[in-house]
Amino acid sequence: MVFELAPGGQETVLHTFTGGADGAIPQGGLVRDSEGNLYGVTSEGGDLSACDGLGCGVVFRVDPAGNQSVLYTFSGGSDGSTPAAGLIRDAEGNLYGTTALGGAYGSGAVFHLNPTGQETVLYSFQGAAGSYPSGSLLLGPSGMIWGTARFGGSRGYGTLFVLGPGGNEKVLHDFINGSDGDGPQAGLLAFGGALYGTTFYGGSGHGTVFKLALH
Repeated sequence: MVFELAPGGQETVLHTFTGGADGAIPQGGLVRDSEGNLYGVTSEGGDLSACDGLGCGVVFRVDPAGNQSVLYTFSGGSDGSTPAAGLIRDAEGNLYGTTALGGAYGSGAVFHLNPTGQETVLYSFQGAAGSYPSGSLLLGPSGMIWGTARFGGSRGYGTLFVLGPGGNEKVLHDFINGSDGDGPQAGLLAFGGALYGTTFYGGSGHGTVFKLALH
């Protein structure tokens, strides 16, 4: 469900998912626009004829009154499948996110959704570029997009990547399951010319907090 919690601890349920066309198993955080609409993803639901009858997930909006609408339904093909991270939104109302599966190679994708609900795949993951992105993206200057992939890379332990405006992907760090960590699966923070994030494994065996200088 999508819920609101007032400062005094009172909860209001805004939408309860049915598991059908409206989606199922919401993943990641929500993003809010200036009018109070909330945007998010579900990893299942949508078209139940796809993804073994579970559905491949949806992008949804919930307005301040609790009315839910589906902006996009994933098919499980080249458009992506099973989004596992929250969305980010730019000043023009475009939404950006990742799918953990699907894309051209089945290893996940970065997608763009314009305000009318038209989806464009910006990048499909494979091999050394990473796979199974599950953390929220981060918008940088000049249309750059930073993010992480939980698996893939040269050794299979995940990558930290940047995606240029033309869809060109560059791996900024290839995790090796050493002191640097293994399996990044949360979003990044940019501050002071560096990126900060976490890994699920690696380090002493229980994960790391890392910093990557951009210059």
